[in-house]
Amino acid sequence: MGGERLGQAGTQVNLATGVPVIPKDITARSWIVSDAESGDVLAAHNAHWRLPPASTLKMLFADTVLPKFPRTLKHKVTPAELADVGAGSSMVGIKEKETYTVHDLWLGVFLRSGNDAVHVLSHMNGGIGATVKEMNEHAEELQALDTHVVSPDGYDERGQVSSAYDLTLFARSGLQKKDFREYCSTVSAKFPGETKKNKKGKSARGSFEIQNTNRLLAGDSDISVYQGIAGVKNGNTTNAGATFTGVAERGGKVLLVTVMNPEKNEHNEVYKETARLLDWGFRAAGKVQPVGELVAPKGSEGAGAQPGSTDAADSGSGEAGGGSGDGSGKGDSSASPVAKASSGAGSDGGGMGVALGIAGGVVVLLAGGAFLINRRWPLPELVRRRR
Repeated sequence: MGGERLGQAGTQVNLATGVPVIPKDITARSWIVSDAESGDVLAAHNAHWRLPPASTLKMLFADTVLPKFPRTLKHKVTPAELADVGAGSSMVGIKEKETYTVHDLWLGVFLRSGNDAVHVLSHMNGGIGATVKEMNEHAEELQALDTHVVSPDGYDERGQVSSAYDLTLFARSGLQKKDFREYCSTVSAKFPGETKKNKKGKSARGSFEIQNTNRLLAGDSDISVYQGIAGVKNGNTTNAGATFTGVAERGGKVLLVTVMNPEKNEHNEVYKETARLLDWGFRAAGKVQPVGELVAPKGSEGAGAQPGSTDAADSGSGEAGGGSGDGSGKGDSSASPVAKASSGAGSDGGGMGVALGIAGGVVVLLAGGAFLINRRWPLPELVRRRR
């Protein structure tokens, strides 16, 4: 998918006069740099290797389930909906017998990568099995043929795999949805707490703050907020290592970068390598000849609109939890070095909400919204962040 060179092992890039060299300190097993609007792949490394995706798989979960429920819908959580959450999962803190809005649940998915939120939404959607089936079907529609879903939250499971190429397709599709863009760009939000009795004996329910675990969006002690960042989703499990897909805009260019499993074991390494690849992409854009393309979903080239891409569908807000949260989850499979579908998959946190949190987000309207025949796919109203 996307061209012959993307199926080749190793780094694929068309170096020429004026094109900057790829940073030498990129240790990820697989990565891809692409133009989010045109679909041009500027450079890639083992783009189609099938690897455990961790919570980046929640982008597919959100893109599949988000349109199903209005954000104002209220749902009372049952014990059965939380009974099958994997041990060591990242959690947002959902409690049995408490009522949450769909909006709350998607906040839990994107900001905290809460597997508990993913499981509640999956049960609302007909159950884990039905949701997994729909996710696999949607992946096929998007022509993400490296992906096999076993668990909707990205928890490590035998046979659950994706690729840097497919994860980028999921992000690109999700970003066509207004709610998806809103959630994945939210830095922090209030989340409903547990109902307790106060000193007067009356029941009261407070809230607590949750923050996005995407460090390029929220920053950390050893990494700054990335200029122009607007999402998307991170992940980390035992089998997957660290994974991340990010979207950023500078100078009229919108880039998507996916990084899977850096070998360098340093704090926030996946974000540091993503930032270096984004920097390279912005310098190389307009100079480097692409090595491939992000394919359009099935049936979209000849039709006017991309399925699920219209902003009018302003539906639900979504996210999902990961097998090991920020890398603590455990699965029952080990990652295959190349492309074996027997690899495990994991998960980690993401974000949600309106992108106003850091230093003043700027909403820019991009022309068009349909998937055009020439495969150009403008991102409508993409939230851009500048510092």
